[in-house]
Amino acid sequence: MNINSVNLNRPQRFSQFNNPTTYMANPQFSGHQKEAPVNVKAGAAISSLLGMGTVLAYIVKKQGFPISPKILKNTPLKDWAIFKIARKGEQNQKLLELEEKEIIGLAAGSVAGGLVGGTLIDPKNVKAKGREALTQIVGNVLIPVGFVGGVSRLYKKYEEQIKNVMPQIGLENNNFIKFTNKFIKNIPAIGLTAGALVAGIYTGSKVTNFINEKFFGQKHERKIKSTDFAPHVDDLCLAVTLMGAKDSPVASTITRTVPIFLSVPGYQVGKAQE
Repeated sequence: MNINSVNLNRPQRFSQFNNPTTYMANPQFSGHQKEAPVNVKAGAAISSLLGMGTVLAYIVKKQGFPISPKILKNTPLKDWAIFKIARKGEQNQKLLELEEKEIIGLAAGSVAGGLVGGTLIDPKNVKAKGREALTQIVGNVLIPVGFVGGVSRLYKKYEEQIKNVMPQIGLENNNFIKFTNKFIKNIPAIGLTAGALVAGIYTGSKVTNFINEKFFGQKHERKIKSTDFAPHVDDLCLAVTLMGAKDSPVASTITRTVPIFLSVPGYQVGKAQE
């Protein structure tokens, strides 16, 4: 190869980086959201927990559990409503119930807390936080919970018919076969729950992208993130309870983690940046 044949005056592709304007105008970088400062993240976490905790305290009191500090200080921690786990074999246990309306209330409290706290600490990005609040409430809570709740109620209506057509293996003469047969019978419930959740989050994402574009002029499409699934730990609980007693130790243990996961939407709101 003749090295003299190389044209050193030919514009090279990498020269675009010498022009900051050209570099920043590259479409692949549009919509990039900068990272929130540490103090904003901390404030978002605290405020979202406070918002969620306020609603949780109301739910606990409404369901007849004590919230008075005088009573709680003399009550073992494991017997507090938010920590109490079902005991195997114990009948008529009073446990904290977190169903659709409670899930929506906790998520709304979390988002409100994150929005207020984030705005106070980081007022320059209040518009971004408002858009994220809309995304979290509509796209990650109301629509997915509506999908899962609707499918769950429909499944319950035909539960016996569906379970009866599922194949079974052998005679239930040992615990492994009993568990396997129970699992097979509940495959439709687990599949429907997972399918409704994914469909709900996908639909919610499309709806919020439409709202952001039409009402806020934001043409950048918001991608589904792993944190979008955080508010739906309760749906995992639903799948577990369909395979056993609603007040089983496993189901109630999962349920107790729901409030923590429901603080994630508010955290996402509080730390949102333009």
